Order: sequence, then C-alpha cells, then structure tokens
Amino acid sequence: MSFITVSLPVARPADVDPALGRAAEAVDAGARLIEWRVDRLASVSGGAAAVIDLVKRSPAPCIVTCRLKAEGGEYDGDEAARAGLLAAVTKSDSPPRYIDLELASYRSDGLLRQTIEEAMAGDERDIRTALILSVHDFEGRPADLLQSVETMAATQGRAVSKVAWWARSIRSNLEALDLLADRAGPMIAVCMGPFGLMSRVLAGRFGGLLTYASLRADEATAPGQPTVGELGEVYRFGRIGPQTKVYGVIGWPVEQSLGPVIHNAGFEATGHDGVYLPLPIPPEYEHFKATVGALLDHRRLGFRGASVTSPHKENLVRFVRESGGTIHPASARIGAANTLIVNDDRSIECINTDAPAAVSALCAGMGIEPSALKGQRVAVLGAGGVARAIVAALSDAGAAVTIFNRTQARAEALAAELAGLRSDSGTPARVVVGDPGALGGGFEVFVNCTPLGMAGGPAPGESPLPDGVGLDSSVTVFETVYNPRRTPLIEQAELQGAKAIGGLDMFLRQAAMQFERWTGKAAPMEVFQKRVMSEE
Repeated sequence: MSFITVSLPVARPADVDPALGRAAEAVDAGARLIEWRVDRLASVSGGAAAVIDLVKRSPAPCIVTCRLKAEGGEYDGDEAARAGLLAAVTKSDSPPRYIDLELASYRSDGLLRQTIEEAMAGDERDIRTALILSVHDFEGRPADLLQSVETMAATQGRAVSKVAWWARSIRSNLEALDLLADRAGPMIAVCMGPFGLMSRVLAGRFGGLLTYASLRADEATAPGQPTVGELGEVYRFGRIGPQTKVYGVIGWPVEQSLGPVIHNAGFEATGHDGVYLPLPIPPEYEHFKATVGALLDHRRLGFRGASVTSPHKENLVRFVRESGGTIHPASARIGAANTLIVNDDRSIECINTDAPAAVSALCAGMGIEPSALKGQRVAVLGAGGVARAIVAALSDAGAAVTIFNRTQARAEALAAELAGLRSDSGTPARVVVGDPGALGGGFEVFVNCTPLGMAGGPAPGESPLPDGVGLDSSVTVFETVYNPRRTPLIEQAELQGAKAIGGLDMFLRQAAMQFERWTGKAAPMEVFQKRVMSEE
C-alpha cells in the first residue's frame, strides 16, 4: 500500500500550532503521513525544541526533513547543528517515523553519519525512526541514477531509498516507475516538474512506499506536487492497484482539461478500474511519436487509450497509420482524430468523436434537427484538428462552410482536401476559404475552432471575432472552447443579442463516446455534468 504524504514547511517556533492545524486538515483530506520540512526552523533559536514538539503532536506518523540548499531545500547552516537536531528528535520520547537525509551528505560527512547511526542504534522502543536516503536533481535525470540506487540499497542503516529528478518529458516517468517495480526494499521514486504527475499518481500501482502532495496548490514543497485533494478526489489514489488501466489526455497545453475530472469520476461511478491523467506532449510530431510509442511499448504500464486534443489530432492519424493500426473511416476522411484506443491484443485504433458531438451539440443549442443544417451559411474559424472534424461534419450535413484562418495556406489546404472527398451519402463538400482580414456578416452560424479565449491558451482574454462583425438574434455563435465556460466570444455574442452555445455540451458528448469505447459501458452523463459544475 502506498501512502499520501503531505509536506508542510515550518519556518519559526511560532508557526508550530498553525502547522499542526494544517496537518490535521491534511489528514482529514486523506494524508497518511506528514513530512515536516524544517529547513528554516532548524536554523533559528528554539528550533530543535519546536521540531520535537511538532513530531510529538503530529496528527499522523511523520517524516522529518531538513533539506540542504544544494538539493533543493533551504537549510544552509552548520552540518553539525543539523546532525544534532536530527539526533535529538530521533532520541526524543516521541520520535518521527522517518528522517530523510541526502545520500551524498550521509556518505561524505562522517560526523553526520556517526551521529545519526548512534541516535538510531540500540533503540528498543515500539516506535523507531527509520532512515530515508535520498537523491535529488532539479535539472534532469542524474547521470549516476542507477549507481545511486544501488549505493542506497547497499548502505547499512538505510530503510528507504528515494530518488527525485526533473522530468524532461512524460517518458521520464516510465523509468521512475520501473525503478519502483524492480526495487530492492522500500522505495520512493518521483519525477518533478510539469511532466512528472504520472510518477506521483501511479506510485502505488508500482509499489512505491508513498507519494508526496501539498495541502494547497500554492504550498508545494517541490515542483509539480499535486494537492492531497487532487490525489484523492480526482485521481482516486487509494483505488489504484497493480491492474489499473491507464488513460489520459494528450495535448499542449493540457492543464486546463476537464478530462481527468469527468473520466475518473466516470470510472468510479461504473466500477471501471482505470485512471485518467494529463499527458502534456510538445507540439512537434517527433515528440508525439516518441512519447506515445513509449507508452504503448511499456507493458507494465497498462496504457489503454487517450483523448487527443490540440495540436495533436492530425498527429494521431499519422501515428496510427505508421504503426499499422486501424483508422476509422471518418477519421481517415477528416485527417484528424481525437481518440486513441488500445485493445486487449495491444492493437491500436483511432476514431473521431468531435464531429458527431459538434453536430449534435450545435443542433441541440439551435433547437433544430440535423437536416435543418442544409443550406446554412457557416463560418468556421481555425483550420486545426477540431476545425477539420467540424468542417467535414457540417459539410456532410449540407451546410455551406467558409473557413477563416490566420494562415491562409492552411485553410486552403484543408478546403482542397475536403472538396475532393464526398460524404457517406455521396454529397460533395461545400467548402470555401474566406479572407480573415475581411471577416464580416452574411453568416447564420459562426464556429470557433481556435484556442483564443481558452484558459491556459495563447490568448485567454481574446475573442476570435472582430468587433465589427455584425451579430444579432438571427445569428448563432458556437464556441468549442469549454474552459472557461464563459469565454470572451460567448460574452461578445450575448452582448450583441446572438444565440450563444458554449463548448461544454460538445465536450461532454465527445467524452461520453470516448468513455463508452474504452470501457464498454454507458457514460454516466449525470456524473460528468455534476463534476463539471463542481469545478466552477
């Protein structure tokens, strides 16, 4: 069993009581261990007594860590003083469950090592302090990582080995998880930074002793730490086991995605043993190919599928084609897909749920049947993966679509591709390209397929429609961005009296189709909607 450990820094003796209150809050939220970070407290008058008091009154078993600045901490005092403090708390009437020391310091400083060994030796109490030896690298994978792991395992007195390094990509997590799976004794392996969440969430699946969390997002003691609430409530950390299937959302960025919130809630509601993670992959195809290939090749991981969002929807089709997988007809025609499926036999497929979800959400918002789209004049803003799906779906329904895109050549290429294709009914696509500098009225529907207005995107405060575009009650504006729910475009449309349709309905509809393909179970739409509302 792996434990959620909340790290709490304490700087002054006066902070002890408030810190204990926060520790109690962390335990209520699901923490089973508390890490007292006493880097600053160790250097002030009365610090040792305050640390002993913290440990004695801790609401859960605890780790005491006084981390050196050289390994990401804040302690820059005398090493003999640090050793004396850790020895004093270890020999106190209420010792901590663990103390954490850097491997380099423990091996190079004979006085430190002797002091700690003597403090822990000959202790016959029921509660004894155990030693965590740790290695940290805030720049990347330590060059001597494997050697350090072997050294820690062979060091006398070591109870737990810990390695933490800055992840350069999602692939870094796979090595950390392999270290846990192949561990010689209790181990902690953590990847730090924006790519490192996988190692933290899946620690228990691979036998890690614990995973670190913060009480609140602004209190993280290491880059990339999730909160205890996120681990427990969103990722269902306590439910993750050796057979848990792994899914995720691939994109750049993905921090704003509500996918983890709804899909993990859906797994809980339907009893599906799965966990869904954000999987940030930089925009270039080389990054996508290398990372998705590594996820598929890692047999221990249990990777079973992913949602794929901007800018990788076209990359997904290319990857599946190059891998010899199955591209469903709509995805092949559109040239973009948003769903990767990994079957029991490890074969892969890609499908596009954006297209049907967009049509059904647009029609529901307009209060019409899909057949009523025939002849509608529609302006689609953007020419990326979601635009490809929506342009194809609307032209299939008989709408007259005009594409507007900042890069004219990209819009022209998309229009040319679709113009050469026919829908399932044999109807040729009615798609032309407009001049983005002359975007005006004359359209009954505007569809935003750009990231403008998206939280975490390139321009969260901008609308893709110029102020001069005439909007009134005869016009419908359809936003595909769903986070935030009220984008600048939605506010602009409502202010001018147009019918405004937010992106959340489309998002939920396409996510439901993904969920059903991955699990074989009907998506719990009420659960999806409830979780989305709770995030607002």
